[in-house]
Amino acid sequence: MSAKQYVRAAWSIVAVLIFSAAGCNKNTTTHQSAASTPQTVTYTQIDPATSGAISGTVRFTGKAPAPIAIDMAQDPACGLASKMPNNTEQYVVHDGKMANVFVYVKDGLGNRVYMPSSTPVVLDQKGCRYVPHVVGVMVGQPVEFRNSDPTMHNVHIVPPGDRDAAGFDISQPPMGGTQQHVFHTAGLMVPVRCNNHPWMEALLNIAANPFFAVSGSDGKFTITGLPPGNYTLVAVQEKLGTQTQTITVQSKKTAEVNFTFKK
Repeated sequence: MSAKQYVRAAWSIVAVLIFSAAGCNKNTTTHQSAASTPQTVTYTQIDPATSGAISGTVRFTGKAPAPIAIDMAQDPACGLASKMPNNTEQYVVHDGKMANVFVYVKDGLGNRVYMPSSTPVVLDQKGCRYVPHVVGVMVGQPVEFRNSDPTMHNVHIVPPGDRDAAGFDISQPPMGGTQQHVFHTAGLMVPVRCNNHPWMEALLNIAANPFFAVSGSDGKFTITGLPPGNYTLVAVQEKLGTQTQTITVQSKKTAEVNFTFKK
């Protein structure tokens, strides 16, 4: 092979290598760009002009278990701060009406996705108790934890999907500030506890949609803003389990549904 032929062959090999490298780099760049493209979510807007509502009452039949007195003597500040009876709250029944029952829409929304509210749901610590005892929040909506007591508190939660981990665990000083946290996995009756005061417990319900409510002291609940359709409604009580009903919601009307629990 002459010198000129050798040079031409060498340059041909170099050109092939450069072209191949450029092609590989181009493919890699394209793949990274596609992977990093954010997926957009289209949120459904609640239409007050066409939406309906669900309203009802949670009842309890028979004799409700009597509340048990809580001994808070280990922390004198708790007794000084409490302005309510120091009783357990597993069964709160007045005149046959049951409070603290979480009611939510489980099925019927199809592929609708709703944006979580940016307004925090507040869970306070007053008189060495969590107030309220049962709370509902939507996935992605902040929960604001407060300490209104003159003693140190601790907020400890193991969120859904994180049962083997330490979870959310913070300490709050007496009359301390507030701290917010967002939960990203749905779950029912998730315990919220204070490591400093073992009797303290709240139950956090993290819903996948904004259609939920907690029954009040009169047993009543209301869920608004639902588009017309057929729904599966679930009521959850911390000791008595769940009940399910199907219900039809019509435009600009309120559908009535009641739940009855018994021991």
